[in-house]
Amino acid sequence: GASLAISGRTREKLEELINDTKNPTSHLAIVSDLSKLSGVREFVQKGLEFLGGVDIILHALGGGYGFKETMLSWQQIELLHKINLYAGVEINRLAIPKMINNQGGTIIHVGSIASQEAVGSVGYNTVKAALAAYVRSLGREMAASEIIVTGILPGSFTAPGNAMIRLQQEMPGVYNSFIKERLPRKKMGSVEEIIPLICLLASDAGSMMSGCCVPI
Repeated sequence: GASLAISGRTREKLEELINDTKNPTSHLAIVSDLSKLSGVREFVQKGLEFLGGVDIILHALGGGYGFKETMLSWQQIELLHKINLYAGVEINRLAIPKMINNQGGTIIHVGSIASQEAVGSVGYNTVKAALAAYVRSLGREMAASEIIVTGILPGSFTAPGNAMIRLQQEMPGVYNSFIKERLPRKKMGSVEEIIPLICLLASDAGSMMSGCCVPI
């Protein structure tokens, strides 16, 4: 029953997603590059105009861009911060006043268990830790305004086209060794297992969770 305003860089994928919903005309797909401030602001402006306000923001933007270097360049760490942190911070800054006027709202950031356990690359661990600190801090500040800010910290999982799917396709031996040696269940998680937690946090059941980052 929700109306969505979604952003991405590939029009075909956005349209495919919109057309897969029950009521495509209830949703808006906005092609934008959220690594650029102008792209973020355009997305929020068009989204708010289309929706007439916003109740829930789900931030699923992020990634490590394949940067494995220990000594990251200025340009690399800047890009990682733009994608994993800055875009979300700006979206929230522009949208939260509307939520306050509506006397409530929910914001969920998809982070990573790497923010706690440093299991990824130096750059990825760093920006995910920064994101988790932001969620905890913003959540405390916004709780009195009935704005519930939470984060989820997933471990490894498969989703269409994500890093684990690519690893499985490109290096099946490494993928299988990772499951055997690193995952307690001895099997890879799936995005379908993560969605129920997001739905919980997006519901009234998450009313006491502001500032919490939940590992899964």
